[in-house]
Amino acid sequence: MRARARRIFDSAVRAADPVPALRQHLKTAPRPRGGGRQIVISVGKAAPAMMAEAMAHFGSGCTALAITHRGNEADSGGAPLRHAGHPLPDQAGHDAAREVIALLDEAGPQDQVIALISGGGSALMPAPAGTLTLEDKIAVNKLLLASGLGIEEMNLIRQQLSELKGGGFLRHAEPAPVTAYILSDVIGDDLRAIASGPTVAPIGSRAEAARLARSAGFWDRLPQPVRAHLEKTCPPPTTPTATNILIGSNRLSLEAMATTAGRSARIVNDHLVGDVADAAELVVETLRQEATRGPAALIFGGETTVRLSGTGLGGRNQEMALRVAMAAERLLPGRWVFLSGGTDGRDGPTDAAGGLVDSDTVTRLRMAGADPAALLANNDSNRALDLSGDLLVTGATGTNVADVQLLLIE
Repeated sequence: MRARARRIFDSAVRAADPVPALRQHLKTAPRPRGGGRQIVISVGKAAPAMMAEAMAHFGSGCTALAITHRGNEADSGGAPLRHAGHPLPDQAGHDAAREVIALLDEAGPQDQVIALISGGGSALMPAPAGTLTLEDKIAVNKLLLASGLGIEEMNLIRQQLSELKGGGFLRHAEPAPVTAYILSDVIGDDLRAIASGPTVAPIGSRAEAARLARSAGFWDRLPQPVRAHLEKTCPPPTTPTATNILIGSNRLSLEAMATTAGRSARIVNDHLVGDVADAAELVVETLRQEATRGPAALIFGGETTVRLSGTGLGGRNQEMALRVAMAAERLLPGRWVFLSGGTDGRDGPTDAAGGLVDSDTVTRLRMAGADPAALLANNDSNRALDLSGDLLVTGATGTNVADVQLLLIE
């Protein structure tokens, strides 16, 4: 059952491969006019693969730059490739963002800008707005990642602190036309939330971002320059228009999983979002309801959040897997497995994509001398699943369409 679960997960990753979809769309991609330049900028966890396809289509004569996370050594088709920090921004990403801004600022009306955007682009391309510093951005990101806020709420704040997010990419590219091909890692495919929306209008205003930070309880922990920036009254920026084209999403990967799993498969929930504890309870309740109905492959997709209270290491998928294993320990011994994984091959600041647990996971943990409840309370799901032999490790996949979950019952 564990091997079957891994095969079904791998089918989700294959379905998220942006290259075939991008190849089809590039057949009608716009070209520069009157001797202008083709400028191609690719950012995100799928940036090298998407750039390689663009280089094959446009040729080496285009002006190109790709930015992805460290550990992703995929070929970028000969285009310059920068590796930056994720999920926390770093100096390498800051420097790469300045390169992007320089390229866009030079673009004229005769040029054509092609943006290739995938998940992770928000952290990979930090460009602090106004007088803010990279250190300010890092501090904010740490608070956001530990806050339990959803991706759209986090990006409402991020956009107001960036030169490139929330349509800033377009403002720097003006007057050059921009066409963006986007691989969605956001449930519901809100383009404003994917990589913090560089080619669309922002989610909200500075005032709304400030109100959210206050209501979430971390306003006083924001760096003083960030608070001053958000409190500064200014007219909303004008966002030029762009052609935005969605080329892949989480739902397509869930459908691929269902096809691979066969007749017993059913997509139960394609919006598994919110607090990871609530999502885990939903999975366990599904297991309780389905336990006596025969073999099943139950599929979920989404992106949960974790409110950090401990000092351990983990990620939302590892924590969900551990929570399901603990809650379902005595529910159906020996007859189920549960997988929760990120399609990008990374879960939080770890080398794992998630977890693959079964009815014996908690027993193995206790045999290793560990206290599962204490590990969970410390947000130390990575250590827990390492001790039980249940880490899902894939390496970087070169794509990203959020998370998928699979519950197999036999």
